[in-house]
Amino acid sequence: MSETLYTAVATSTGDGRAGGRAATDDGLLDVTLAIPKSMGGPGGATNPEQLFAAGWASCFHSAVKAVAAQQKVRFTDSAVVAEVSVHPTPEGGFTLSAALHVEFGGLDQAAADQLVQAAHAICPYSNATRGNIDVTVDATVA
Repeated sequence: MSETLYTAVATSTGDGRAGGRAATDDGLLDVTLAIPKSMGGPGGATNPEQLFAAGWASCFHSAVKAVAAQQKVRFTDSAVVAEVSVHPTPEGGFTLSAALHVEFGGLDQAAADQLVQAAHAICPYSNATRGNIDVTVDATVA
């Protein structure tokens, strides 16, 4: 493995996703967790899938911006919406799937599609999940 550029450290305590707490070592993230109502829980707090979706959306957005800068592609606005879904497995466990939707202003569809695919090739979250879960990516232009 190559040189480490950064290591994030987070600790989960209590009952994990069922009313526990997750916090980073620097104190910048400190959240109470809850199982979503759609999964039989009480809801009312964040959950690991939301945290994963927020991290992936932010990281993927940075990858889009980096690829655009490298290729000297300009657009007027952008946003990334990440959807992370939980699915039961036949063995009684769970798996994830994800959909990344990138929204652009001031860019044609072909250029948007190319940027999204290039970002998907370099994003650390995309690389970590590639071949492990179903992932779709798409671009919409306004």
